[in-house]
Amino acid sequence: MIQVGFKTSTGLLRDNNEDAFFVVPSDNVYIIADGVGGNNAGELASRTAVTGVAQCVKDAPVAECETDEEICDYFSRCLSRTNEEIFALADRYEENRGMATTIVISYIRGRTAYFVNVGDSRAYVYRKGFLSQVTEDHTYVNTLIRKGELSEEDAKSHTHRNVITRALGAEEQVEPDFFKTELKENDIILLCTDGLYSDVKREEIEEILGSGESMSDVSRALIDKANECGGNDNITVIVLKITGGDNEQ
Repeated sequence: MIQVGFKTSTGLLRDNNEDAFFVVPSDNVYIIADGVGGNNAGELASRTAVTGVAQCVKDAPVAECETDEEICDYFSRCLSRTNEEIFALADRYEENRGMATTIVISYIRGRTAYFVNVGDSRAYVYRKGFLSQVTEDHTYVNTLIRKGELSEEDAKSHTHRNVITRALGAEEQVEPDFFKTELKENDIILLCTDGLYSDVKREEIEEILGSGESMSDVSRALIDKANECGGNDNITVIVLKITGGDNEQ
């Protein structure tokens, strides 16, 4: 079984919330997006992304996929279709020009978690007191880190730390990354936008995830902590605790 908690906040400095999320517990699919763009375009992009993927799941359940390759192909098609929709909206209306969005998806089947991401919204797995990042950020500074040209510490204050190198709707084609993780009982999956991890230290996130509280309370505590730390951006979290029982879909 999976215990689920989720929450979003505008933060303390923004006027509107350009994050969006969608939970499809009947299919064990969970989605977060973080939009970018002027006016309300970022908000439109993120909502189009999460509802687009959710509609794909509704139209053709992912449970029909039998292999890892089929699951990757399935979400590739979902994101390709959604990317086309966002790109077309940006091209059709002047006020939407330049809009795009990150996305991170988790799909859980039994004790296996599949993750898909574009951009810098992240997936983590918390196990026995330690938080491990599963996804890789599609950002300029992360490219420099991987090349060995920048340290993770220096990346936090880099001038271009917010520059995203891949996003839904930014180009006609989208290239998502895929990850697969085997889960253990009491693992907690954390999906979040950068409004959480940019302001809250890893040790503080670990402390909240390890509190033993319900996932609803944990999601609320994560949002509260981000706002306590400045609330510099929109913040969205989904937390999923793996408990005894069958998660099969």
